[in-house]
Amino acid sequence: AEIRSTGAAIRLITDGDVAGVMHCAEPDLTGIDMYMGSGGAPEGVLAAAALKCMGGQFFGKLLFRNDDERARARKAGINNFDRVYTRDDLVRGDVIFAATGVTDGSLLAGIKREPSHLTTETILMRSKTGSVRRMTYRNPIRT
Repeated sequence: AEIRSTGAAIRLITDGDVAGVMHCAEPDLTGIDMYMGSGGAPEGVLAAAALKCMGGQFFGKLLFRNDDERARARKAGINNFDRVYTRDDLVRGDVIFAATGVTDGSLLAGIKREPSHLTTETILMRSKTGSVRRMTYRNPIRT
């Protein structure tokens, strides 16, 4: 209520955190300026890779649900549990990001099944060039 009282809009999402983060990189198109939330570390790295391609920024911190997760982080060489990671900490070089929709989402259409073919939508991006491509594939169903 306090945030909304400033005139800011809030959109709550239950899943699709990588897509939610990606919307922030194109605020003129999406109307979304910021993403705040928690999710898995792999999703954080994927989101950082997408944002590096799109020119967005990322700041994240590891949150542990239990001692087992903390022990796994220590085993992976992480000792500073208070560190704030940036996009470039997580993605250091040129990166290519690709995603294909499986179910309909805010970023990509899901797989569509027709009598003779399947249609999929993919987004492909590269950080070095800043290119963003959307592709639709029509794949024949062979029986």
